[in-house]
Amino acid sequence: MRLKKARRVRLLLFAALSLSLATGLMGYALRDGIEYYRTPSQVLSDIPSSSEVFRLGGLVERGSLVRSPGGEIRFRVTDGAASIPVQFSGIPPDLFGEGRGVIAKGRIAAGEFMASEILAKHDETYVPRALAGSAPSGQGTR
Repeated sequence: MRLKKARRVRLLLFAALSLSLATGLMGYALRDGIEYYRTPSQVLSDIPSSSEVFRLGGLVERGSLVRSPGGEIRFRVTDGAASIPVQFSGIPPDLFGEGRGVIAKGRIAAGEFMASEILAKHDETYVPRALAGSAPSGQGTR
């Protein structure tokens, strides 16, 4: 009887160790793949170093979008409580525009967020332009 009890204890210890090891390995593998974004209020309350790359998320502030002929775009990202100026060189996504959701990846330099990548967000009422004409009444592009 004692032998069966010792075998069960060893089996439970082995299972717990295996589960802990698997969880640790999964966490290690996903450490670079999980990226959350920070709102302007969070960034201003705890300003990151100029070498830290992070994601900034919020809405493109209305009236702040300025496009230069050289392809540079300047705008402000707001969360309703605070806003941060953003500079981006490149081609923005089709859904990018004033009053719309945006996530920008980059770093802070001289009080301005220098974006290397811009991702536009849309809500559940988005309808592609190709389907906008055939959308039921009350729906369309935003």
